[in-house]
Amino acid sequence: MPPSIRKALRSLDGLSVGDAFGELFFHLSPAVFMTRTLPAGPWSWTDDTHMAISVVENLSKYGRIEQDALAQAFAERFRRDPYRGYGGGARSLLIKLLEGMNWREVSPALFQGGSYGNGAAMRAAPIGGFFAGEPERAAEESQLAAVITHAHPEGQAGAMAIAAAAAIAAKAPLPTGREFIREVLAFVPPSLTRDQIDRSCHISRDNHAEDVRSLGTGIRVSSQDTVPFCLWSAAHHLTSFEEGLWWTARGLGDCDTTCAIVGGILALCAEVPQDWLVRREPLPVELRQCEG
Repeated sequence: MPPSIRKALRSLDGLSVGDAFGELFFHLSPAVFMTRTLPAGPWSWTDDTHMAISVVENLSKYGRIEQDALAQAFAERFRRDPYRGYGGGARSLLIKLLEGMNWREVSPALFQGGSYGNGAAMRAAPIGGFFAGEPERAAEESQLAAVITHAHPEGQAGAMAIAAAAAIAAKAPLPTGREFIREVLAFVPPSLTRDQIDRSCHISRDNHAEDVRSLGTGIRVSSQDTVPFCLWSAAHHLTSFEEGLWWTARGLGDCDTTCAIVGGILALCAEVPQDWLVRREPLPVELRQCEG
């Protein structure tokens, strides 16, 4: 199956809308969950989208993940706009790349063994869109993208899981619920992240409280306490972008990232509502060149 930049861009739309929507909940009252009233736009997106844009441009140019070019793009985009909510580890790494250091040396040195944060997973869904229907290839390419910033195997496992999930979501027939999660598991290497994803298979689709308690919602900003929750949330809402995002946001935690991850997956199998898209801060106009 030929790669699909259009599906990568569709995933990026869902990711960026989810990112901007989730970011709102750091400022809104939880009462909004009762009325589900959408705040007026524009909704600003964060580093989640900022780095995902570089991933999509890299795929468009090379037809695969070209690591050195992607590392350079991450750093250059950060230089132009460093105030997108980058975490301390990411800022440190990107500044060192701008100083001319090699990511192969810098990334493993973060946190004395590499980052196992959720950052690589948050930008992985468009890779699955690009390799729609090819979850194994999507997982492989997402690992190449992840290791630039996340040398720890947990960080890479989370990215591989999300890219595989997006590739599965982008192609009919579509498994749902536990079957969807189990299909994703085939492409996730042994890890705590994988163990927690497996654990999510035993949580019923309506038990939101148990899901949050057992899996976490990114409060620790790690792959293992973010990705399993996101996959569970996406797997049970594959036909409705709106329901999936409201459900995910209810978990609070690292809400912009969890909503970005879920949005990037759901956009490949459900429509992103137009009234959500128009509220999102516009994406860079140069992305139109990717579609050709």
